[in-house]
Amino acid sequence: MKSTRTFTTAIALALMAFGASAQEYTFRFQSSDPAGNPNFEYQVGWTEVLKEMTDGNVVVEMLPVGTIVDYKETLEAVGAGILDGHICDTSYWAGKDPAFGLIANPVGAWSDPAQMIDFVENGGGAELMRELEDPYGVHFIGVSTPGLEAFVSKVPLDGVDDLNGLKMRSPEGPIANVFRAAGAAPVNLPASEVYTSLDKGVIDAADYSVFSVNQEIGLNEIAPHPVYPGFHSLPLVEVSMNKAKWDALPDDVKTAFEESVKVFQATQINGLKERDLVAVENAKSQGITVHDWSAEERAKFRGIAKQEWESLASQSEMAQKVYDTLTAYLTENGLLN
Repeated sequence: MKSTRTFTTAIALALMAFGASAQEYTFRFQSSDPAGNPNFEYQVGWTEVLKEMTDGNVVVEMLPVGTIVDYKETLEAVGAGILDGHICDTSYWAGKDPAFGLIANPVGAWSDPAQMIDFVENGGGAELMRELEDPYGVHFIGVSTPGLEAFVSKVPLDGVDDLNGLKMRSPEGPIANVFRAAGAAPVNLPASEVYTSLDKGVIDAADYSVFSVNQEIGLNEIAPHPVYPGFHSLPLVEVSMNKAKWDALPDDVKTAFEESVKVFQATQINGLKERDLVAVENAKSQGITVHDWSAEERAKFRGIAKQEWESLASQSEMAQKVYDTLTAYLTENGLLN
């Protein structure tokens, strides 16, 4: 991660570069998060950084989820110019092409946000995103993520073997398929029923949210064997905008967008990680046992997940392209045998 000093330098350079464009620009972006949510607050912070970088000449109004269109409709809305851009989880478009789901959240692939960020920025991920979204009239600018989800459990989990027979809540689809392949018994439950189901013993574990959220709502108290950092889910959150409007921007404005997204990325990832670490210490003080899987166990789970990636890859030409690029990156970086 870049230091605060580095980001301050980036802002200063962007300010210097922006001098060539005196024109004012106003855009409306919609988030997939509600107002008041920490993720939304970081997104609003991004608009302020962008405004500062451009000496007030680029203003983005960040709208909460559902303000103009439903969260699953923003891709088309951005392409049609109803919205100028959006910040959202790329997996929402998996129904259009399984490639979106595979690149957005390849279950088990990442053990740290830095790995996913590097894949996108240096491993071919950004090029794939642009190829996927170009037919919709949308340009991918950059990436962020709220980080690795933790895992809630009433029983000790120290590796893949401990998943055998585990009754756990998981959304349907790739995540459930991977856990089933690992020996668990996934149950599809709405988020509103997770606490009660754990409390009553209907399930023993759950895929729910990041550690700080799990701690805040009391899940770790009734399921005192959480796994942190998580090992299964890390979503790709895209910052994208209407391609025609992007193409019409001068280079210095494009640079300001890209640099400001990098600042947003680091601010969100580091800020949410700090919240998680505070929550971990609070949990430990309450007698909660936090389990951290070894690199070997994470690699074992990743190997099982690869079977699901292969299944998705067979469903479209672009999904196969994402699979080939992803597995090449993981192999080259020692994350996949």
